[in-house]
Amino acid sequence: MLISVVLPVYGVRAYLVGCLDSVLGAAGGYGPSGSGVPPGGAVPPLDGQRQDVEVIAVDDASPDGCGELLDERAKADPRLTVIHCDRNRGPGNARNAGLARASGDYVWFVDGDDLLPAGAIGRVAGALARDQPDLLLIDYQELFPDGRTRPSAGAGLLRAAPAGRFTLAEAPGVINLTMTSWSKLFRREFLIGLNEPFRPGIHEDIPVTCAALLAGRLSALGEVCYSYRRSRRGSFMATTSTGHLAVFDAYAQVFDMLGKRAAAGDPVVTAAVRSAVFERAIMHYASVLAAGGSGIGPFGLPGLVPRGERRRFFHRMHAEFARHVPDDYRLPPGARGAKLRLIQRDAYVTYELAEPLNRLRVALASHYL
Repeated sequence: MLISVVLPVYGVRAYLVGCLDSVLGAAGGYGPSGSGVPPGGAVPPLDGQRQDVEVIAVDDASPDGCGELLDERAKADPRLTVIHCDRNRGPGNARNAGLARASGDYVWFVDGDDLLPAGAIGRVAGALARDQPDLLLIDYQELFPDGRTRPSAGAGLLRAAPAGRFTLAEAPGVINLTMTSWSKLFRREFLIGLNEPFRPGIHEDIPVTCAALLAGRLSALGEVCYSYRRSRRGSFMATTSTGHLAVFDAYAQVFDMLGKRAAAGDPVVTAAVRSAVFERAIMHYASVLAAGGSGIGPFGLPGLVPRGERRRFFHRMHAEFARHVPDDYRLPPGARGAKLRLIQRDAYVTYELAEPLNRLRVALASHYL
């Protein structure tokens, strides 16, 4: 078995048939229930590559009937295995449970509300066979509720990555790719050997991703192999919550592992890598604070961080900057450097006033690209 697709499932019944169809190859929408199971027959794969794929779907005590839909689909397709959790424990636990049951050489953590574009599994399988990496980094597109798509922010980084296998020391910039687990395929034995399980809560992907980037032989596939659904109501990453402060705890684990690797003389942990990881952490904090809206003023839109927590969140960003900045770190030029300088100076009011203007500048620039 080449690829085990691990599918955490909670509250996504409206999207689950489409997700399963995109992975397993059914036409979808069969029957009055919309179960995706054709009457009286098993689901055929779309192409030969999909014969070498299994799906481990983990029903995380979903309240909307996802478990029943999965069981019905599994009766018709032996490639689908369903695990039912006795209570909801979050996507991290679901991924761990799916990994424990997986048998493929590689594991792909696909979210139950997302899609794999046509031909994605074939493209991924080809890259895995060619490079045999510990970690394959893939490109994706953002999928909006109205059907629009948008290229990923990291497409250029993937195209610029070295050919074949490489380490993070050879391409520190790839640390700026999304920290999500779904944008990567992990060699299963390598991932288990990291002894870095997914943690509870939000931002649980960050320590696992960074551990793999630091330890692995990497490969990059600059082709779109995933459609990430943006702005889905009910998604953790579209919900205002104090839970987003967990991003600091996630990177605390990353800085801890980075320090231990440096102390052990790991050749991957170069000065450039330390600076890249540091800057990635600070910019990730900033992106969480910026996501959704500014939250300030009488007409401020709600963001991921609750309005009353924004000042405290920013001061924590500053504290993390001061605590972890490498001795030889230099601020980058341009708008990125200006933003980091405000965080370094703990200039909250100036930062909040400048952020909407910065977002407008980025939006206008992307409009004319």
